[in-house]
Amino acid sequence: MSFLIKKFLSAIIFNSCLFLILFIGIQNSSNKNKVNLLINDTIELPIGFVVGSSFILGSIFGSFLVFDMNNE
Repeated sequence: MSFLIKKFLSAIIFNSCLFLILFIGIQNSSNKNKVNLLINDTIELPIGFVVGSSFILGSIFGSFLVFDMNNE
């Protein structure tokens, strides 16, 4: 298996585990708020879910950026 595929799979597995831990940890959260997007608002979501999911998505996109820089 090539090194690039190993890095990709490890990033996906790590971020999936973080997402599962986020779902388990958010079970008892009672602080909910709407997220104001440019077009309209979202449904009421726990603040921890919004912060945690944005961190995980940033981690995923950051790992893809590293993959692209290694090719040049």
